Amino acid sequence: MGQPAERESGERASGGAARFELPPGQRLQKGWPVTHYGPVPRFRPERWEFRVFGATADGEKHCWNHEEFTALPHTTVEADLHCVTKFSMVGAEWGGIPARTVVDIAPPAPDVTHVMVWAEYGFSSNLRLADFTSERALFATHKDGELLTAEHGFPLRLIVPHLYAWKGPKWVRGVEYMTADRRGFWEERGYHNVGDPWKEQRYSYQEEPGEGPEL
Repeated sequence: MGQPAERESGERASGGAARFELPPGQRLQKGWPVTHYGPVPRFRPERWEFRVFGATADGEKHCWNHEEFTALPHTTVEADLHCVTKFSMVGAEWGGIPARTVVDIAPPAPDVTHVMVWAEYGFSSNLRLADFTSERALFATHKDGELLTAEHGFPLRLIVPHLYAWKGPKWVRGVEYMTADRRGFWEERGYHNVGDPWKEQRYSYQEEPGEGPEL
């Protein structure tokens, strides 16, 4: 396992005490509430498959079974999780496979600008390619050294620390490379297309020109 990266939350030590900087409108949460839409899926390892498809560089679909995917190089990232419902969980250590590793193995075509991350039950979340390939974006399998629970996304959830938590779905099953943006599940239901908590980008009515898909 790699070494945890530096916190993005702005924690600073002063006289031995920690101070946390939270995004606007957020409150510090003790513990980790369970928040999701719909039922918790049952994990069937013999049927589980992770796919990279869409506008791949070689035009092919790339697939891994559970054993193959979890055997990819792991790292750890220490990062906060900011939920759009206004709670923030700080200082978690996430373990898993960097999103960049997937991109390196199955690269996108040169004209790809966005990805759609697909999860169980057809849930989806769109991301700019630059956000998906950021240093700290991680397909998490562990939190604080323990396997994720089913309620929190086992066997795989995406963590993108610099965006609101809904942009990183639980129960991820694949990534689609896209040459044009389109909205995912929550983005179609009124949530912001980008979702930067430091800019408090919660809802679609806040979008500035260029932040949403072209009509």
